Amino acid sequence: MLHIIQSYLKFLWHSKNEHAVHSPFVFNLLTKCFYDRKPKPEYLLLKKYRESLLQNKSFIEVTDFGAGSKVFKSNTRQIAKIAKTAGISPKRAELLFRVVRYFQPNTILEIGTSLGLATSALALGNPKTKVITLEGCPETAHIAQNQLKEFDCDNVKTVVTEFENYFKSLQKDLKTETENFDLIYFDGNHSKKATLAYFDLLLPTITNDTVWIFDDIHWSSEMEETWEVLKNHPKVKVTIDTFQWGFVFFRREQEKEHFVIRA
Repeated sequence: MLHIIQSYLKFLWHSKNEHAVHSPFVFNLLTKCFYDRKPKPEYLLLKKYRESLLQNKSFIEVTDFGAGSKVFKSNTRQIAKIAKTAGISPKRAELLFRVVRYFQPNTILEIGTSLGLATSALALGNPKTKVITLEGCPETAHIAQNQLKEFDCDNVKTVVTEFENYFKSLQKDLKTETENFDLIYFDGNHSKKATLAYFDLLLPTITNDTVWIFDDIHWSSEMEETWEVLKNHPKVKVTIDTFQWGFVFFRREQEKEHFVIRA
């Protein structure tokens, strides 16, 4: 907890808003997407999706392949508590929805479905988008699949798999055909080793317009180190640190710039 507080105070000290941004690409993203305060009818669906999970008092056995939980001490967890403590916040879900609506990606990869709170935002952002979401825990994936079906998120394909296995099979496919993801949301394993491995394995899928979003970049000192490595990668041109998320862009025409933005 102390680490998070210290990191957030540092973030506030360095963060800016749109008035300090001179990049037209980033300025437009902030003013037309991040800071878009207009109500959206889909927000009500996201709220209902969340409320239905918060009312679910059933327990499931969670298989955790990631860095573990700072909240749960047992793998037997109540669905309502997972939704309340481990899921994406309502504000972040709405921002994720706006990001998809803004960029209009054709294909999205989500690494870490959990109960599908973020998945629903990705799916509703553009119903024509093909969303592939990966979940390592079969019981969690089953709950998410039922939820997504109930809320007509028919553009989502849930794959129950260990992430690295999926990426390695994807690399084999890339040798025969090109599989590009216009947007990837990384929310599956908050460790330096895994995140950097996923980055390298998925790098062959990027295009000039690809958007990558890394969750919990200040979750630990290790994840902050990871974020610095990602920022310095030669293919990475623009990054935006919103504290909770790190946005990565590969736009070749851009000068290398890093932004710390209050979102």
